[in-house]
Amino acid sequence: MNFNVIGYFIYLIITILIILKVGKICYKNGNIYVSELIPNHADICQKINQVLLMAYYLLNIGYCAMTLISWQKIISITQLIETVGSKTSLIIFIISVLHYLNIVLITKYIQKLIK
Repeated sequence: MNFNVIGYFIYLIITILIILKVGKICYKNGNIYVSELIPNHADICQKINQVLLMAYYLLNIGYCAMTLISWQKIISITQLIETVGSKTSLIIFIISVLHYLNIVLITKYIQKLIK
């Protein structure tokens, strides 16, 4: 029996929920962070934060969907759990790397953006 379709649904539900939750948290807290970097420019801070959120959603959800084509045939429940777990952990790792990369880039180049 092929469990790939079941794995796809489980994987997409888990990863999309994680992506949406983390995005909401980063958006809420990121506005405060960007406001500290660019004082007296609330409108620019809000726009930067909205662009970061949209890019975050598009990149991560798009990557999740694209990884589905690289899955091997899943023939057992054990293999299904292992595959969903490893693919989900990879997405969580990518999200954390992108988060810290955004912080570094914004902190380093913020003054160039507002001039």
